Amino acid sequence: MKALFLDRDGVLNVLRPNDYVKCPDELVLLPGVKEALDICRRHFGRIFIVTNQQGIGKGLMSETDLASIHQKLLDAIGPVDRIYFCPELERAHSFRRKPNIGMALQARRDYRDVRLKESVMVGDSKTDMLFGRRAGMTTVLVGNNSTVATDQPYLVDYRYPSLLDFAASL
Repeated sequence: MKALFLDRDGVLNVLRPNDYVKCPDELVLLPGVKEALDICRRHFGRIFIVTNQQGIGKGLMSETDLASIHQKLLDAIGPVDRIYFCPELERAHSFRRKPNIGMALQARRDYRDVRLKESVMVGDSKTDMLFGRRAGMTTVLVGNNSTVATDQPYLVDYRYPSLLDFAASL
């Protein structure tokens, strides 16, 4: 089954530069995200959110805070099959933390019908593109992160201004 893997910050919600979404009030959806996901649900058998959340590892928020943030997100965008997150700090070198593919492999274990080579990773960073490439997925860069497209063009299969623009291309 073809699955859609989505990064959260910068793809679904506004990225907070040098900060984290630490409570539901700080979560601001990007324009067109709900409409984009409504379209994507017609084209993908499964939808997953994969997100690094080292704010937990830094003690800036708890897993309970993150669950509240994700509930607000789901209330706004509708259901997804699962949200996977990695709370460890970058320096811990966790296999679950993007760009490592632990979250993709966990999704494949949890949902045996998922075929990573038929799946798509949509993100806004080099880390997201590496994650997708290492897992064998098609990679889609959204947003205005031109450094990834310029410095590592081999990581990016497709590029769109937003998730809605990607969804409209399906």
